[in-house]
This record gives sequence, structure tokens and C-alpha cells, in this order.
Amino acid sequence: MKEKFKSYRFPLILLGSILLGTIIGLVFGEQAMIIQPLGDLFINLLFMIVIPLVFFTISSAIAGMDSMKRLGKIMGTMMTVFVVTGIISSVFMLVASVIFQPGSGVDIALETPEEVEETTLSEQLVNTFTVPDFVDLFSRDNMLALIIFSVLVGVATGLTGEKGKAFSRFLTSGSEVFMKIIQVVMYYAPIGLGAYFAALVGEFGADLIGDYAKAVMMYYPVSVLYFLIGFTLYAFLAGGKTGVSRFWKNILSPAATSLGTGSSVAALPANLQAAEKLGVPKDIRETVMPLGATIHMDGSCLSAMLKIAFIFGVFNQDFMGMDTFLTAIGICLLSGIVMSGIPGGGFMGEMMIITLYGFPIEALPIITAIGVVVDPPATMVNVTGDTVSSMLVTRRLEGKEWMDKAEESLAE
Repeated sequence: MKEKFKSYRFPLILLGSILLGTIIGLVFGEQAMIIQPLGDLFINLLFMIVIPLVFFTISSAIAGMDSMKRLGKIMGTMMTVFVVTGIISSVFMLVASVIFQPGSGVDIALETPEEVEETTLSEQLVNTFTVPDFVDLFSRDNMLALIIFSVLVGVATGLTGEKGKAFSRFLTSGSEVFMKIIQVVMYYAPIGLGAYFAALVGEFGADLIGDYAKAVMMYYPVSVLYFLIGFTLYAFLAGGKTGVSRFWKNILSPAATSLGTGSSVAALPANLQAAEKLGVPKDIRETVMPLGATIHMDGSCLSAMLKIAFIFGVFNQDFMGMDTFLTAIGICLLSGIVMSGIPGGGFMGEMMIITLYGFPIEALPIITAIGVVVDPPATMVNVTGDTVSSMLVTRRLEGKEWMDKAEESLAE
């Protein structure tokens, strides 16, 4: 019993600090914002680490692969898992939306949004996958471009053969160093997350809900249910009962970090740590996790479906019919997998909802506001979905005994 408590000690401390921060925010209101710098310090530390971490982990993992065939298998299996889990999460929220009708009876004044700068799809694609200057890679706004650069470096290092061995060792060493930095920074997490939550709750309080109470009251329980039921099922498929117990033993730290920061990228360091403790092989976790933080968003699929159902209710339209449902699932997949990797992709997904269903442009601020109020649990589902996806990819590539092999290697 004592040993079991020791394994859960740090995640419980994190959750306790978030709860304490929430209470402080509720009690002291806006005065709690005085400790916001302590929270901002933690968030900035994570963002400061994430760029070199992504570069070293991806490039070293790919450089160390025995063949490019393995990379192809990882990528193919990963995309299959991302699409399947995206469809499941979309259908999960679709069922809840049909039952509870989150937008019915809601009366929100329509406001014309500010003029938005339009860019063509080709320009968006170019800006997503490339940057005009090397230094632009050092911004987290260009994560997909950084990932592609890291993959190219890893592939080139592997193809260089013997002459590239020294550089490969440098990449591996860099990966280990930044993983160690994460361990050091995470010691500060209880203080940082507690302060961040205190300031957040103190500043917004009840205003976080307002006219969107029904949507929020539906989204939070549904996302938590998907988190508990869906991810338990995925973990079971990946590793049986052992997979389930090990998943829940290690997932609380990245879940708490993502809930507090509201950023999949900021939670990436904690998520890589969790995947390592789960026994996910280095090349799989260091390929799936950074890509997942950018293009795999089960929580965004859930929120996209909620936005669609909500806007139908606001305009008193019937959210029924197979065509409506299939279009909604398609939009959710595009929002949660394709659009999420594009700069400004969230906005593009919202514009797509309005244009495909023929709603007026004045509806844009309404669905944008929903995205804001449901962001914390959505990010938590996004992040933890990457962890369990890495387990499913490992199950496919390494066989059903992968957890036993991982336990043996971790024990050595």
C-alpha cells in the first residue's frame, strides 16, 4: 500500500495544488492575481524547453532507427489511430448533443466580428509546413515546420551512415539532457500550477460560464466521461489490465499540467516523461508525442461537435439527419487533426462550421466563445489522447507482449 501511494504521490500533489489554487481564487477573487507571476514562470519554463526538446527527441529517435521502413510503420499506424480515435470522440459528443441539445433555449445577441484577414489555402499550407528563415523555427507558432525539419535531420543523419554516428550521439545526448531538464522543472509544477489556477479563477470566476452555462455543463462531464471510459478502453486494447493500471498510474501529471496550462505543447515535456515510464519505446514516443501535440486533438473533436450542435440550437435549426451528422463528424475530424496543425487552424475550423452550414458571419463570436470556456478539459483530453495513442501504436508494432518487455528493460 505504501509503495502504491509513493507511485501516485507526485500526481496527487499536483492535483492538490490545483484544488488549493482554485479555492484561493474563489476566496480572494481578483486579489489572487498577485501570485500570477509564479504561474507564468512555470508556463514560460515549459515553453522555453519545448522547442529544443522537440528537435532533439524527434531527430535522435529517427536517426537511431534501424530502417526508414520502421519510421513508415510508426507514421502509418499513428495516423490510423489518430483518425479512429477522432471519429470515436466526435460520435461520443454527437450522441450527447442529440440527447441534451446544448443550444436550445439560448438567447445570445449576435455581433458582427471584426474584419478578418483572409489567406488562401495554398498560403496556409506553405506557412504550416515551412518557414522563410531558419530562426523562425525557434517559435512554437511554427511547430509543424520544426517537426518536419527535425524529421529531415534525423533521416539525413541515419542515411549518412558511419560519418553521421558522432552527430547521432550528439542528438541522443541532447535528448537525454532536455529530458533531465524537464524532471528539474517539474519539481516546481505544484507551485506554478497552483498559482496559475488561483489567478485564473480569481480573474474570471463565474464569468467563465455566463450564457454558455448549458454547453459548459454538458461539455465538462462528457469530456471527463470520454477521458475515463474511452482512454481506459484504449489502454486495455493496448496492454490489457496491466496497460490500464500503468496508464492511470502515469497519466495524472500530464493531465494536471495540460489542465492548468491549456496548451498541448506546454504539456509535451510531462507527456514524454509519462510515455517513458509506461515503457513506450523511444522512437515511438519521440515521434508520436510531438506530432500528437500538434495534429491529434480528441478534445478539439469533442468541442467542434459541441460548437456545431450549439449554433444549430441558437438559430433554432433541427440538428438531426444522417447528412447533418456525417458532415459534422467530417468537420470535427478536420478541426481535430488537419486544422489543428495549421497556424490559426482553430479559427479556420470555426469558419468552416459557419460556411458549410450556411450560418451568418455574426455566429462566429458565439462559437469562438465556446472554444474559450471549454478549453481546459479539451486540452486535457488532447494531451492524454497522445499518451494512450502511443501505447496503441506500440501494441501494433511490438506485439501484445510489449508491456512485459518494457517492464524487463525498465527493471534492468
